[in-house]
Amino acid sequence: MNDSNFSLQLTGLLAILGALLYAIGDVMLLASKVNLDEYPKLKPFAKLLSDAERMAALSPARMMGGALMGVFSTPLILAGFWLTYRGLSISESALALVTALLFGFSTVVDAFVHGSFFYMGEYVRALNQVDESSQPVIADMVVRHRKVLLITYVPLMLSAILASILFSVLVAQGGTAFPIWMAAVNPVTITVVWMSGKRILPQFVRDWTEGAGFNIAYLTFFSCVTLILWNGI
Repeated sequence: MNDSNFSLQLTGLLAILGALLYAIGDVMLLASKVNLDEYPKLKPFAKLLSDAERMAALSPARMMGGALMGVFSTPLILAGFWLTYRGLSISESALALVTALLFGFSTVVDAFVHGSFFYMGEYVRALNQVDESSQPVIADMVVRHRKVLLITYVPLMLSAILASILFSVLVAQGGTAFPIWMAAVNPVTITVVWMSGKRILPQFVRDWTEGAGFNIAYLTFFSCVTLILWNGI
């Protein structure tokens, strides 16, 4: 095994680990269900929270761990997209670099979004614990937090979608290190398949993968990329 092959293999394995840890972080932050009847203080804010009330049942330690696990896994995700770029770059198309930069941008922004869910959880817990006279202050904080999430989510998703389309176009055109069938395998298509197919999974599997769909897609995508490039480029 030469050093180049070993570097590619190690990078791929680290990317797979990063996606797995990120998905676990998602589960720690979002895999929870609550009955609003048990949280009467949250009932007036059900529309505002839009399912974020589930975080009232999570401990601060769990939310903190989930948030930090995703943030610290971000460099490993970036390594996965560097590996993806290596596979695309042999086509000598300028779009290979554009694709990698778009994936990188979405990953960096995603670290902010993921980590900020810890603060959303803290707001939800506070909303459930403070006196009713103080709840409007917390509710206003939730409104501002959701606005920030929206501002970051839109470019995050647009860049991830555009990067996935470019990846598929480059692979379909040929000349990359990837077989033509990989044109159908990108983070967005895998996410769509996961969201459509998980309905047939047992309920406990669906519950415990709540919120982790995109990183499950990354896990699958990086696994395919790593296997294809395992023996070098």
